[in-house]
Amino acid sequence: MDAADLELFERSLRHALADHEGPGLDEALEALGWRDALSIEPQTAVAVLFELLGAENATSSALDQVLTAAAGLDDEGAACLLLPPLGRTDPPGQLQDGACVIRGLAGSSLHHRDAVVVVARDASGGCVALNVAKAELEVRPIEGLDPALGLSELSGTIPLGSHASELGAADWSAAVAQGSLALGHELVGAGRAMLELARSHALERVQFGRPIGSFQAVRHRLSDSLVAIEAADGLLAAAWEDGTPLTASMAKAFAGRSARTAAGHCQQVLAGMGFTAEHPYHRYLRRVMVLDQLLGASSSLTRQLGEDLLGDRRLPSLFPL
Repeated sequence: MDAADLELFERSLRHALADHEGPGLDEALEALGWRDALSIEPQTAVAVLFELLGAENATSSALDQVLTAAAGLDDEGAACLLLPPLGRTDPPGQLQDGACVIRGLAGSSLHHRDAVVVVARDASGGCVALNVAKAELEVRPIEGLDPALGLSELSGTIPLGSHASELGAADWSAAVAQGSLALGHELVGAGRAMLELARSHALERVQFGRPIGSFQAVRHRLSDSLVAIEAADGLLAAAWEDGTPLTASMAKAFAGRSARTAAGHCQQVLAGMGFTAEHPYHRYLRRVMVLDQLLGASSSLTRQLGEDLLGDRRLPSLFPL
């Protein structure tokens, strides 16, 4: 896209998020041709939409479409694809003894689907996608930290056959890499929204006859948040350019850590106001805490990256930030 097309694309998505939510937002994105943009210019489509989703604290089934497209399941673009449990990146299904053992998470689109797509690993280490009837699985809505995200936990052991039909091979590594980048952009969008809330508060809140934004300690917290968020955004751009699962994992881990850093600083600036249900900050904090755990938490991804480096005894190639 050239600059004019990109501006129009972003403005259209912004209007869609302002006017719709839930299934209505999915329909609006479909009408705008977002899925077509995903197949033509995935970096632009993912970066623009997911940062807006983070900034607006909105929910959609866009992550399902990113994962299915990257996994090579383009015909299942409207499906609900099962995610691994929180903090993990391995496929949510395991094939053994003629059945598929399933444990994973589904997004809000599950409520409007009769089946889910489950990527399962077989004994040889390869991955296949299965279409599994929702009625055959135990479904437990998650009402914890961020109920607005609409996550549900699904589990069960399904015999292969009428209730679990095979869709073909799936590239799980590519799906996790693309999904990690999408979540990274959503974390950056949420971080920027939290920073704007804290900045506005610092300009309006007066102590000792001066806005608290004039105090050095407050400025340091806001500037540290900005540096963390912009660094994460830069690493995401570099990961798109590099195009490997390794850098996608690095970018997701750093985005999660940066968003949590910004959340802590912004809470300090907002002080007691940030703890109130009336102020929108808590919604972003809740969302960041959950997004950081999806497709691998920043702590576990960083640990895994370190273990891989020690095992290979070789540093990855450097790329400009």
